[in-house]
Amino acid sequence: MIALLALTLTVSAATPVLTLDEALAAARQNNLDLKVARARLEQSRLLSNRAWAGYLPTVSVAGTYTRQREITLPLPGPTGEPTPVVVTPGDQFGAQAEVRQAIIAPSLWPAIRNAGIAEDVAELNTDNMRREILFAVAQAYFGAASYQEAIRATQFLLDVNKAREADTQKRFDAGTVTKVALLRSQLDRARAEQDLVRARNAFASSRLALATLIQRDADFTLELPPVPQVPSQQEDLEKQALEQRPDVAAARRNLDLALGQKQAVWFSYAPSVGFSGVYRLSSVSSVFAPANTWALTLSAQWVLWDGGLREINLREQSARVAEATAQQKQAEARAVEEVSRARLEFENAQANLTKAEEALGLARETQRLTEISFKAGVATYLEVADANSALTGAEVGAISERLQTSLAALRLLRSAGAFAAQE
Repeated sequence: MIALLALTLTVSAATPVLTLDEALAAARQNNLDLKVARARLEQSRLLSNRAWAGYLPTVSVAGTYTRQREITLPLPGPTGEPTPVVVTPGDQFGAQAEVRQAIIAPSLWPAIRNAGIAEDVAELNTDNMRREILFAVAQAYFGAASYQEAIRATQFLLDVNKAREADTQKRFDAGTVTKVALLRSQLDRARAEQDLVRARNAFASSRLALATLIQRDADFTLELPPVPQVPSQQEDLEKQALEQRPDVAAARRNLDLALGQKQAVWFSYAPSVGFSGVYRLSSVSSVFAPANTWALTLSAQWVLWDGGLREINLREQSARVAEATAQQKQAEARAVEEVSRARLEFENAQANLTKAEEALGLARETQRLTEISFKAGVATYLEVADANSALTGAEVGAISERLQTSLAALRLLRSAGAFAAQE
């Protein structure tokens, strides 16, 4: 952490301190976008079960009850006298049980495989979203923590300007300084108060954004983490990006899925064989229709021509394979390009941070010497005010450059697929 002047915010002892690891853990557990993504992932994990359902047996039962007009006919009885005989009973009951099983279903074979690939793609997309959400949380945390540090720097300048204003007022009353010096001290104090209000508002806004991401009340303070460590070898990061980034892996699996869907069209040209068994039971029987019947059927189907639909599907899937191939190459090229660009941004941010820390050291030394000269009567009030303003500007500048360096490091880790790689 950049060493600031020994003035800190007055914070209640009851206010908890939220660390970066705690913020990331809260986001994993509470972030609403992540919960939506996980719910969709659970839905997509049923794709394989749905595909297998077409190959597993189906069993169905049915029952019927019919109420109709009863029909009787007078038929000769044993004695020769006509006797009414019920031909169609008024109440009829029936039941049926049927079993169907696909034996050879070539179109289902690639569908089952493609369902598994689709599940992999959904899981990779969810992992990519998780990393993006955690990256946003880390960005918000570093930003809010930097604003909090900026409050301390502006608070220091305000306290110095208030003390300087009080001292100048006493000197003006004693007649040792001019009215212009008093007005300058009052102006510096007013500007410092305005800067402090801006810093506090910026911190409150960034803290609220962080609290929304992790779904908790904005009743915490932050600690500025060190700049994230990144690997030094450019080639290693590019290789890591191609191996670990979930969006690159998802593009590869999408190509596998496109090839599988094209294969499914080819399999639709093959014949299919199925089996079915039916058992029927009825409350009415006759010589031609007994009360219970059963049937076992082995059926085969081969679609020789479907109006050219399969050929159209084949051309469509070939185009999708070409599209997925281009998207895979695009994802890999984009990953390598993002790593290279992020590396350059990080190196530039590091150089700026080094210069900002150097300027901060010079500003501190200048402010110290100016204070000594002022007390000795050598330096003027304006020189002291300028030195204090320069010191605060250097403090805020160093905080800003540290924030930019941390964000550049996060972007480099993200582009390499190393940030938040594990739950």
